[in-house]
Amino acid sequence: MNMIRESEARARSGLFMLVALPLLVLLDIAWLVLSARANQPFGAIAAVVALVVLIVLLAGFFVVDPNVASVVMLFGRYKGTERRPGLWWTNPFALKRPVSVRIRNFESNKLKVNDHDGNPIEIAAVVVWRVVDSAEALFQVDNYDNFMHVQSEAALRNLATSHPYDAHEEGQMSLRANTADVAEDLRKEIQARLEKAGIEVIESRISHLAYAPEIANAMLRRQQASAVIAARTKIVEGAVSMVEMALAELNKRAIVNLDEERKAAMVSNLLVVLCSEHETQPIVNAGSLYQ
Repeated sequence: MNMIRESEARARSGLFMLVALPLLVLLDIAWLVLSARANQPFGAIAAVVALVVLIVLLAGFFVVDPNVASVVMLFGRYKGTERRPGLWWTNPFALKRPVSVRIRNFESNKLKVNDHDGNPIEIAAVVVWRVVDSAEALFQVDNYDNFMHVQSEAALRNLATSHPYDAHEEGQMSLRANTADVAEDLRKEIQARLEKAGIEVIESRISHLAYAPEIANAMLRRQQASAVIAARTKIVEGAVSMVEMALAELNKRAIVNLDEERKAAMVSNLLVVLCSEHETQPIVNAGSLYQ
């Protein structure tokens, strides 16, 4: 397939033609009047033909707005694109099609897909884009706006199935935890899909991410359980360190000599105090440990 790339249109200054064409029309009318008065039919006919041509040439004016590219086509052939804002003139038989090159936003629908682990999730994204090649946007795809929407949602689906919602392994990339990396991967994939349409993807980011309603409660309990386990692990690690430090200080300062059974009892009591969720109630033992 032959790729049509954007090229510059050879449009003339509209201000110059705006002065020249009306002046030529006035001169032609004067020629027609003089020919009719002088009874010169051939001169009058030539003046009428020239007047018709000049009137047709007036249709060659077109205006280019800021951040709008005007694509010029003549009898089905691409003749170039005029991006300079202002009044311009070109072949009056040429078709001028405006293409906006402004930056635009597109927010996808909430898509329901399965993540890498097979869990159903809801995901949506915002894509910031613009047209950088007006010829490709018009001639390489049928409708570049609709093409961008469909390909962006397809890329989003593919991204969601390539990563888990939550990471369950060390160093694993997830949709929820690695938002910046996931957004960059999404931008690159959308850009690769839209390259042939003359569209540049400036930015993309996930705007909505959640578990599907049917598993949301179960996943919430799973996250809460994971948080509790992580917190308990941290508490136990700290408690063991504190017990180890207490035994080391008692032994270092020779405050009391503890045999293995007394050490075990002390370790048990300290762990209960340090790891308990509620305040512990002390019990004073007036007798001996061995009684």
